[in-house]
Amino acid sequence: MVKFARTSTPPPDDTGDAPARTRAPLSSLRPLWPFLARHRGLLLAWLVALVASSTATLSLPIAVRRMIDDGFASGAGIDAAFVLLFLVTLALAIATAARFFFVSLLGERVVADLRTRLFGHLVTLDQAFFERSRSGELVSRLTADTELLRGVVATSMSVALRSVVMVLGSVAMLVVTSPRLAAWTLVGIPLAVLPLVLGGRRLQKISRQSQDRVADANALATETLGAIDTVQSHAREGHERARFGAAVATAVAVARKRIGVQALVTAVAISVVFGAITLVLWLGAHDVADGRMSAGTLGQFVLYAMFGAGSVGALAEVWNELQKAAGGMGRIGELLDEQASIVAPAAPRALPRPVRGAVAMRDVVFHYPTRPTTAALDGFSLEVAPGETVALVGPSGAGKSTVFALLQRFHDPQSGSVSLDGIDLRALDPVELRGAMALVAQRPTIFAASAADNIRYGRLDASDAEVEAAARAAEAHDFISALPGGYASELGERGARLSGGQQQRVAIARALLRDAPVLLLDEATSALDAQSERAVQHALERLMEGRTTIVVAHRLATVLRADRIVVMDHGRIVAEGTHAELLAQGGLYAELARLQFLDAAPPAEL
Repeated sequence: MVKFARTSTPPPDDTGDAPARTRAPLSSLRPLWPFLARHRGLLLAWLVALVASSTATLSLPIAVRRMIDDGFASGAGIDAAFVLLFLVTLALAIATAARFFFVSLLGERVVADLRTRLFGHLVTLDQAFFERSRSGELVSRLTADTELLRGVVATSMSVALRSVVMVLGSVAMLVVTSPRLAAWTLVGIPLAVLPLVLGGRRLQKISRQSQDRVADANALATETLGAIDTVQSHAREGHERARFGAAVATAVAVARKRIGVQALVTAVAISVVFGAITLVLWLGAHDVADGRMSAGTLGQFVLYAMFGAGSVGALAEVWNELQKAAGGMGRIGELLDEQASIVAPAAPRALPRPVRGAVAMRDVVFHYPTRPTTAALDGFSLEVAPGETVALVGPSGAGKSTVFALLQRFHDPQSGSVSLDGIDLRALDPVELRGAMALVAQRPTIFAASAADNIRYGRLDASDAEVEAAARAAEAHDFISALPGGYASELGERGARLSGGQQQRVAIARALLRDAPVLLLDEATSALDAQSERAVQHALERLMEGRTTIVVAHRLATVLRADRIVVMDHGRIVAEGTHAELLAQGGLYAELARLQFLDAAPPAEL
């Protein structure tokens, strides 16, 4: 359960080059555009509201100038000046509210689309990808990283565009109001942009590291909580607290570096801008004192300068947020760029109808991607006739479960072929192939859903009567009916409300409902008590009738009635025959039988 060796990608070195994906934040965020383009109506409504609110904001200084010069100075137009000011602020309030509504809703929909796309892509990736990935880190990318992008769409994008409009509009109005003072003001803008450019790359790199460390902590928490029974049975609560605390402390330390750089960049930009404004105000005050400018005009100029300066400061903060979001989008982009090696061919062949269930593996050599130097199957050949029941036995690591993985085409062999009804599995659509098979695993998967939904997972269009019939055949009806809500009762995460034997019977009911021509049974009765095992064994025997069945057996008592027993060791077949024939031959099977039956010792894992 506990993995002390880190399996995730190590953090990039502080002195090394950032990955190419993270060098330009705007290009990293480019994949967001298709998700934005799906909601053109909201995007257009937001842009209209943005233009309206920016126009109203840029009109405020003019209203203030009229209020000061025409109202306070002469008193003749004071009523009209204040009415104009009120109307401008009312328009600003309505436009700002509309802008907030449209952009916030746009952010929600874009992130929802992105999460849906990412999750949909993840579930299509092959087993090799999940063998080298951690579920906690994937969940972190699906949640935390996409949440960063919600901020980009719902806040940063709106603030950035609004700030650009305000900077350009303010600069234009500064020039119109007082060209001489405007020239001095514009000196501060390039100086304010300079720290953004210099600090941007460093900030984005640290942001990526920060998100990676958060993902590490999430992965550790997911792993530990998923095995809480093992943690508590070993009294390792304190140890796991310390491990998680260390992971969180590492994430905080990296985040502190990011926050420090972000704060420094923002402070420098704002200081430069407002320093320039202070200088300009000093010059303007002398112009008013010397009669070269009215007080209202200086007030108008000051407001435009403040709008421009505030917008530059907002751009500094938005730039920082874009660096963080670029790291998140980079991590999401890596997942979206992942391509499954197991895919349907361009023109898949169709299985015959009905499927006969003839299975053949010829000269198969297979190495797992995570163990490239060790052959899980080595020159393995097996043919199973339609309707035949074949049991695979052998010590742990013999390759029995690998046979199931290749039959379901979770992996392709490096050499040799695997076929169903004479058709190479690589020529079939994996969805159609797996639809012809039903699997009952030794450790069944029970979803946090109702009992009926868990059984119906075998065939989603099954009626309630068919679900109940499958449960009865699997000896599950009685304990399901005894639950508070019967078949509607929630079974809890990973079937926490059921015993191991009950979980197994739910999984068997699921396979019974699937009614597939090929059955894959991974010691399907191992978790049942003697009484339930007998009843379920009878149900399985009825289900196996006329169907191809391959049984991975860990207890020899469950395979005595198999048509043929195949003994495996180190990825090869070392013997095959009936139980009696294999006992007479001696060898590995006879030794396993002696350990289980003759010596009455605890069963070894086969």
